[in-house]
Amino acid sequence: MAARFEELAWRETPIGEISLRRRRDPLLDVEVYEVKLDDEYLMSSLFPVAEIELARLGLAWLPDPGAELDVVVGGLGLGYTARTALADPRVRSLLVVEAIEDVIDWHRRKLLPFAAGLATDPRNRFVLADFFAVVAGEGGFDPDAPGRRFHAVLLDVDHSPRQVLHASHAPFYTADGLRRLAGHLHPDGVFALWSNDPPDDGFRRTLDAVFRDTEAHVVSFANPLQGGESTNTVYLARR
Repeated sequence: MAARFEELAWRETPIGEISLRRRRDPLLDVEVYEVKLDDEYLMSSLFPVAEIELARLGLAWLPDPGAELDVVVGGLGLGYTARTALADPRVRSLLVVEAIEDVIDWHRRKLLPFAAGLATDPRNRFVLADFFAVVAGEGGFDPDAPGRRFHAVLLDVDHSPRQVLHASHAPFYTADGLRRLAGHLHPDGVFALWSNDPPDDGFRRTLDAVFRDTEAHVVSFANPLQGGESTNTVYLARR
């Protein structure tokens, strides 16, 4: 019989102690995979809906249904956003930018059975880098092709634009930071952002100051732990 609880991986990082845990939920009778940063829960395999919608909504906003797409995912986590992006037949290349080497290693070591195939898909490449430092720098997301542009950038790292995991991330959510991000997109390219908070009018105004079109989608999903529904937000912005 599998253990009721197991810590699969743990590491001290510059932003805190990150761990991957697997537990058996006796009420739902499912295996649950969870990521914690110190004592905070970052993500759970019980609630993948918004991470999936981040990719689905973001790529759906691209105007040419026949285009071949080059996509960046910021933040690997449990892999739901990256896997959803690769499920779109238009995606010819994917760069997953992840700051913590251990998170990439979880996928290469096949610790996440529901993410099988992500590490071996020939269209996908992991880039070990701080997404926010890359945006602020000059080289771009692809270390092998400085200045390369992309059709979509899908970001899921911080809790929200106002609840960041590290103070160094905060400048990204300003107009100057978002202009730098827009410079990595092709014309008509899309930036999509996951947020745990309800739509933020102030951040929406900042997006409007930089991008041509913007939307904020509220994504609802069942929350069996609380016996109701929870919501996240996906922001969309077109260059």
